[in-house]
Amino acid sequence: MKYTIGIDVGGTNIAAGLVDENGIMVSIAGRKTCPPRPAEAYAEDMAELGRELVEKNGLFWEDVLWLGVGLPGTVNINKGALEYANNLGIVYAPLKEMLEKLLPCKIYLENDGDAAAWAEFLYGAGKGSRDFLMVTLGTGIGAGIIMNGKISRGVNYAAGEVGHMTIQFDGEVCSCGRRGCFEQYASASALVRQAKAMMKNDRNKDSLLWQLCSGNPEIVEGKQIFQAVREGDEKTKQVLEQYLGYLECGITNLINIFQPDILCIGGGISRAQDCLLEPLKELCSKHVYSRDSQVQTKIVPAKFYNEAGILGAALLGREGGICQ
Repeated sequence: MKYTIGIDVGGTNIAAGLVDENGIMVSIAGRKTCPPRPAEAYAEDMAELGRELVEKNGLFWEDVLWLGVGLPGTVNINKGALEYANNLGIVYAPLKEMLEKLLPCKIYLENDGDAAAWAEFLYGAGKGSRDFLMVTLGTGIGAGIIMNGKISRGVNYAAGEVGHMTIQFDGEVCSCGRRGCFEQYASASALVRQAKAMMKNDRNKDSLLWQLCSGNPEIVEGKQIFQAVREGDEKTKQVLEQYLGYLECGITNLINIFQPDILCIGGGISRAQDCLLEPLKELCSKHVYSRDSQVQTKIVPAKFYNEAGILGAALLGREGGICQ
């Protein structure tokens, strides 16, 4: 049995997985991203995760066909370089060369959104489609765009940075340097920030969220927010309704531009279909330009959730046109 390794570098965590020939993830490992840092530090962490997976599964590097990495930013696959990643604090880093010096296997790099979309397109929510768009809600918002069965990267490999389209003119400052970016309002971390802000303004502390986080707003996560909504907490429902408005604005924009067969929502919070995806679909159905068309874009949850980026990175060497 031969294996591949996939690494998904996010703004909060670096997650790695060992994948077998059948596309099944058999082992995982991870550590914190801790940005900003020099590129060499990220490369060493990735190499360490690769070694950990090989060693703890009793393998040799001869058993590993390649290691693929999904990165949050502009990835020049011809040069093997991460040209820009605002969430990591990197401006041009030849990560492929760095990793090849650290590990005895072939290295592939790709944008993280493209990698996740590739996994979902091949084996998950987008299987059988031709035009497919995946939007991932995490620390930021990433996307992978597949048109006519191929990744759309753009002239400079920067296509798919949908988190940095403006949905609120002159709004909050984003780490990319613009104001009012989609990810500042509709990422998973934005939802948490909005919930914390509500709690801090809740002088009587009568929101259920106070109980669910034991009186400490700093530990609030998406699962607590959705639990509070399900249990009828009005203040948390107001937070979620505002958040859904931001999310719908961006998703509707994307449907209007691309009109894909399927638009897939990924990231851990996409598991909350009752609180997130169902109301999102209803809102989008009222506002998309194509709302009167007989054929509509299907909005669906990711099959692989947080593992899509890892699996997609591990599949970068498969034939299909996206690897270098």
